[in-house]
Amino acid sequence: MELLLLLLFLVGLAVASAAGLTADSHDSADWKPSDQGRRWQSRTC
Repeated sequence: MELLLLLLFLVGLAVASAAGLTADSHDSADWKPSDQGRRWQSRTC
């Protein structure tokens, strides 16, 4: 039963992703935030 619930959850995520209902605010492996696909730059100087 637990396996069925896990499978149902994963299928639900896949359907939501295909429908465009999910969003990722980070990109690349270093997890720096982006704004409309442009890398956010922190200016400390």
